[in-house]
Amino acid sequence: MKKKIAALIGVGTFLILVSQVAWADVQAAEASSGIIGSWVSILPPLVAIAIALAFRQVLFALFLGIWMGAYLIGDLTFTGIFDSFFEALSGYIVPGVSDPDRMSIVVFSILIGGMVGIITDNGGTRGVITAITRFVRTKVQGMVVTSLMGFIVFFDDYANTMVVGNTMRPLTDKLRISRAKLAYLVDATAAPVATVALVSTWIGAMVGFIATAQAEMPDFNEAAYSVFINSLPYNFYAFFTILFVILIAYSGRDFGTMLKARITLYKAKHDSKLDKYNLYKDKIEEDEEKKSESHWANAALPILTLVFGTIIGLFVTGEGDNIQGIIETANSYDALLWGSLASVVVAVAMTLGQKLLDVEKTLEGMMNGMHVMFDGVLILVLAWALSDVTVALGTADYLVSVFGETLNPYWMPAIVLVLSALTAFATGSSWGTMGILMPLVVPLGWEIGNATGIPAEMTLEVIYASVSAVLAGSVWGDHCSPISDTTILSSIATQCDHVEHVNTQLPYALIVGGISILAMISALVLNVSVWIIYPAGVALIIAIIYKFGKIPDPEEYTPEGKEAAITSLD
Repeated sequence: MKKKIAALIGVGTFLILVSQVAWADVQAAEASSGIIGSWVSILPPLVAIAIALAFRQVLFALFLGIWMGAYLIGDLTFTGIFDSFFEALSGYIVPGVSDPDRMSIVVFSILIGGMVGIITDNGGTRGVITAITRFVRTKVQGMVVTSLMGFIVFFDDYANTMVVGNTMRPLTDKLRISRAKLAYLVDATAAPVATVALVSTWIGAMVGFIATAQAEMPDFNEAAYSVFINSLPYNFYAFFTILFVILIAYSGRDFGTMLKARITLYKAKHDSKLDKYNLYKDKIEEDEEKKSESHWANAALPILTLVFGTIIGLFVTGEGDNIQGIIETANSYDALLWGSLASVVVAVAMTLGQKLLDVEKTLEGMMNGMHVMFDGVLILVLAWALSDVTVALGTADYLVSVFGETLNPYWMPAIVLVLSALTAFATGSSWGTMGILMPLVVPLGWEIGNATGIPAEMTLEVIYASVSAVLAGSVWGDHCSPISDTTILSSIATQCDHVEHVNTQLPYALIVGGISILAMISALVLNVSVWIIYPAGVALIIAIIYKFGKIPDPEEYTPEGKEAAITSLD
């Protein structure tokens, strides 16, 4: 362990020094503008991502990225290395978490953790498991139900992740579905569902970004919400991801790193060193037997309070004559806070009212549940600080400048999809990516369409496709990035190792993203109808799953199974 820490510190120091050398290399060429918006601006997020994946030390990797960014922004001298170390904390981490919206997410996560802790200790969660297991008895059924639950809490990706992840985790553990698979099912049905739902907390932001872009488009008079609706057919990543999740859950198959995680879970039954989530340990089984079981309503009602409390909060904070207008203007952060606080109150009241636990045990359960959230929340705080560093460095501006010159009417949406994904991956923020790119690429599509003389209806299709390209790319990059807030929240909710979640989700996200790029090219460049593209995409997804996916037999990974395999080889 000491050697590993020493190696990490050495790597960190080396990279800081490398950044100083890199700066010296570009200083002469960029003396007037500095490094803001230059290629050097992508180093902090890339270094953080690389170290997180290589060393499986997320907190260290994130802090190193922030430190490097603070150094590049500040005094580029040897002493600046030490000054930026403290500036990383006082200049980025603390100010970043002081943002009211971000703090709302922190408190929201902690309150949900407290609620989950209470309903776990009062037996309500076990009651839900018992009720569901009457209908869900197999791994496939458990995965399908988990993926379909993502459609129930459709109005917000954060609420979706926390509710589904915390509710289904005990059941999927019992069915021996890996935590990595649960995290993927939760993560992949959160943002994609929210981006295509006609009413969600995303809609107000997305419509606002579109409206901002329209302000730069003379003679374009279509309503922003109408543009969003017309762009939906081109949101290939969201729809294909939803289809991929359902199909891979229904098939019961896995491949790549997800298959390895599944096999490791089976091996862990006979090798305690592999049982990182304590799913097979005798002590855990004994503890489970001692835990009480109460009526499923003791868990369901607090969860429903969270869902409907958030919805009521949206209506209270929003204004308008219809649901669309209310959601667009609502304060989703306040709504999430109110819903989570109400769920804790209901959980406490039901527990004490039925004398399931005394006051001390109730508060102990709540605090234990909150404590579970601590590590994930800390990762989230550092990820936000790194995102602020990328903004200060102009990382997104650099990526736009690199790809901007290659844009043209028919290839533009596909290129924007890739650009948006890269920006979200590097910054860890889907909303930040949308806010940066939407006002840039949508007016650009309008101008290019008018300048090149393509038919007016085709210019509109380019705009619709570009809007969806920004939205889809933001979610795609978000799914792939270990510094993304929604990816981190999925790890928190499912209590899955964060790096394992990223590593196992990445191949699936890349496959769907690749198919989405082909679909965008087919729609705009080859002029293929979406009514052909979607069936073809579904067929391709099915072919990939059944060609490369496998259903491992748990018996093959028992001592008897291994002995039989050796005998058959002899």
